Amino acid sequence: MTQTLSILFLALVLDRLVGDPDWLWRRVAHPVVLFGRAIGAMDRLFNGKRLSAQTRRFNGAAGIAVLLAASVFLGFVLHRLLAPLGLAGAAVEVVVVAVFLAQKSLHDHVRAVSAGLKEGGLEGGRQAVSMIVGRDPATLDEPAVCRAGIESLAENFSDGVVAPAFWYALFGLPGLFAYKMLNTADSMIGHKNAKYLDFGWASARLDDLANWPAARLSILFIAAGAWLAKGRAAARAAIGTALRDAGLHRSPNSGWPEAAMAGAVGIGLAGPRIYGGARVDEPMMNAAGRTVATAADIDLSLRIFSAACAVLAAGVLLAMIPAALF
Repeated sequence: MTQTLSILFLALVLDRLVGDPDWLWRRVAHPVVLFGRAIGAMDRLFNGKRLSAQTRRFNGAAGIAVLLAASVFLGFVLHRLLAPLGLAGAAVEVVVVAVFLAQKSLHDHVRAVSAGLKEGGLEGGRQAVSMIVGRDPATLDEPAVCRAGIESLAENFSDGVVAPAFWYALFGLPGLFAYKMLNTADSMIGHKNAKYLDFGWASARLDDLANWPAARLSILFIAAGAWLAKGRAAARAAIGTALRDAGLHRSPNSGWPEAAMAGAVGIGLAGPRIYGGARVDEPMMNAAGRTVATAADIDLSLRIFSAACAVLAAGVLLAMIPAALF
């Protein structure tokens, strides 16, 4: 356990400093891209339009079960290959784990939204935010662009940082690979539309289950980050808003980090918005907060995010002490 936590701590540090270098992934396929290709192949082969809803649901459940088993097996084999190599093998595993974390890349993408608004006005912000959210950027005014960036930062802190760290800490590379396979499947086929309502049902439900612990843990890290970035009142607001308003979100998990960030920053998040031309009506989380978000609010959320990532790494480091003793 101590070695697993040591590798995780170093991977968190490496990812925060280096992230996903574009020069590398332009030349070599990112592992998540390879996961996506496997999911895409499953979709093409077993999600035919002429199949009944029941058959598509069965095919989707069986397909994700096979892919999860394969990812667990891959993680197990890779760890067994690296373990006899000592420090060299551990160093390689640090890099592998860091590849599946998203601290720096997420920070950079959301910072680009703030920079886009400051340098290119509304169109600059819309262009930057379109890279990280699924809603139609043409429907967003400047406060909506800011809210979209902050919501994406909070949600992805949970499923792009806390969740992979959590599953790696529990089950090593098999747990990390299985989580990333499942999370990728949910993003590709977990949609509630005619094509994927049945085929992606199992992937979406399993992803909800896999993200349940991290979503709730994330409010503690966001609150700690808010305390460091803004003060104790912001930390209390983060936890209080999450406990009160998380259930207002349509997702059973995304509402927790988003509501926490809304309380920490002091703005309202979520509310009505448009995805793929369809209007989604939701209550506003932290409705008593400011409704007009600004680029300065994005900058504050980034400081809270950075502090939350640091607290996560520090927590892993502290957890190594009892693991080493017992």
